[in-house]
Amino acid sequence: MRVAGEVGLAEECVQDAYVAALRAWARDGIPANPAAWLTTTARRKALDALRRAETLRARRRLLAEPEAYEADVAVETVPDDRLSLVFTCCHPALAREAQVALTLRLICGVSTADIAKAFLVSETTMAARITRAKKKITAARIPYRVPAPEELPERLDAVLTVIHLLFTTGHTAPSGGRLVRSELVDRAADLARMLRELMPDEPEVRGLLALLLVNDARRATRTDADGRLVLLAEQDRSQWDSDAIEEGHRLVVEALRAGGVGRFVLQAAIAALHARAPTYADTDWPQMLVLYDALSAAWQSPVVALNRAVVLAMVDGPAAALAEVAALEHAGSLAGYHYLPAVKADLLRRLGRHSEAACAYRDAWETADNEAERAFLAARRAEAASRGACGPEEGAGD
Repeated sequence: MRVAGEVGLAEECVQDAYVAALRAWARDGIPANPAAWLTTTARRKALDALRRAETLRARRRLLAEPEAYEADVAVETVPDDRLSLVFTCCHPALAREAQVALTLRLICGVSTADIAKAFLVSETTMAARITRAKKKITAARIPYRVPAPEELPERLDAVLTVIHLLFTTGHTAPSGGRLVRSELVDRAADLARMLRELMPDEPEVRGLLALLLVNDARRATRTDADGRLVLLAEQDRSQWDSDAIEEGHRLVVEALRAGGVGRFVLQAAIAALHARAPTYADTDWPQMLVLYDALSAAWQSPVVALNRAVVLAMVDGPAAALAEVAALEHAGSLAGYHYLPAVKADLLRRLGRHSEAACAYRDAWETADNEAERAFLAARRAEAASRGACGPEEGAGD
C-alpha cells in the first residue's frame, strides 16, 4: 500500500502476486521466505502499474519517486515493514473504527466476519463500513504514506487496538475448529515487541505487550490433548510460561510507575493478578474488582462490564453478579455476544437454578461459532439439563 499509494491498486497488486505465486511455486517450488516473495512481487507490480500510469500522463519525472520516498522515510520512521504498514493504514482522516477495521482486513488479513465479531456488529454491517472507508480514501485522494515520527503518537491508540484485536482473534478464535490460532497470536506478539522497541517510553505500549505476554503464557493449558476447552480454574498452572508472566508483570509495574493508567495497562494488571495467583481460589478477587472499576472508568465498554460481573460474583456472590448481567442484557448492547448468556448460565448454575441455566447455555451455544467453545457449552447445557430441563417455552422468554 505504501508503494501503490491507494487501497484499490494495492489490493489488485496483492491479488496479482498470489496468482503469480500459484504459477511460479508450482513450477519452481515454494521459496524459502514465501511472505517476502509475495511482498516483493506485489511491490514490483505496483511500481509497474504506477510507471504505466505515469507514462500515459507523460510525467516521467515522478516514476522513481515511490521507491525513493519509501527508502528515505520508512527506514527513518518505523524500521519494520509490517509495523510500518499498520501505522500507514491507521490514517487519521478515517474514523477510529474504520482505521482499525481497515487495517485488520488489509494488513493483518483478518476476515470481515471475524472483525465484525470483534466490533459486535453483523458481517454485513462491517463489510459496508470497510467499503465506505475505502471509497472515502479514493474519493478524497488520501495519500497512503508512512507517517513522519511526529505523526506517530496520534496514530498510536489505533495501532494498539489493531494489535490487541489481532491477538484476541488468535487467542480465542471467533470461529473454526481450533480454540487458538497460533499464527495470529505470534504475529501480534511480534508487532507488540517491535512497537515497544520503537516507542519504549509509552506506558500503554508496555501495557499491551504485558497483556499479550501474560495471556499467552497459558496457551499450552487452555485446551486438553483432544482440543477441548479447559477453564482457567482447572488449568495446570505449573505448565504456564513463568518467564513470560514475570516479564509481563515487570512491564506492568514499570508502566504504573510511569503514570500509566490506560486501558491496556489496567487489563495487563488484571491478567497479571490472575497469572501470579497460586490457585484460582486464592486469586485476590477484591483487588481485581478495584482494577475493573478503574478499567470501567478509563474505558466504558459493555464487555468490560460483563467481565467485571464475573469478578463481582467471586467477591459478592453470583446473585449480585446476575443483577449486573441482567442489566447488560436489558441494555441490548451485547446482543448476539455469546459470552453474555454463557456468563449468565454459569451464575444460574451456581445458584442452583439449573433449568434456567440450561436455557442460557443453549442460547450461548446457538450464537457461538468456535467448535471448542460450542462443545464446552453443549456439555455444560447437558449437565444443567440433567438437573432441570430447558423447555422451548422457557428459552423463548429468557
